[in-house]
Amino acid sequence: MDTLSYKTISANKATAQKEWVVVDATDQVLGRLATKVAKLLRGKYKPSFTPHVDCGDNVIILNADKVKLTGNKWDDRVYVSHTGYPGGQRFMSPAKMMAKDPTRLYRKVVKGMLPKNRLGEAVIGNMYVYTGTEHPHEAQSPKVIDINSLK
Repeated sequence: MDTLSYKTISANKATAQKEWVVVDATDQVLGRLATKVAKLLRGKYKPSFTPHVDCGDNVIILNADKVKLTGNKWDDRVYVSHTGYPGGQRFMSPAKMMAKDPTRLYRKVVKGMLPKNRLGEAVIGNMYVYTGTEHPHEAQSPKVIDINSLK
């Protein structure tokens, strides 16, 4: 038996197979969509996944304004932020956040599912969110995938 065939391959920045992927958010539930996008960003769907390396794909999310939340979460859920000054605690519902800037809502939700370190900061930069069907990344020739087919 050839023992060399059982060597564990650890990916690095040079050997990572990064791709561009387009995801359509129309009529998708925000949390379910975000978990799959976080896995794509980390590269967990790839056989060459390495936990300490950014080996995930670049993800383009289209129709970000057509996502849905179940129940009364649009108004009942509250995201808290703080300005850093006394009395600077701010509260915002997903409905207000979506009306103001949809990309901010996606960043907040997906960032909570990524590692809380430098790798998580680098990985969230590979996500691009757009409200319409147009995006400026045609030169990268992204492939369209069905997010519901992923586990």
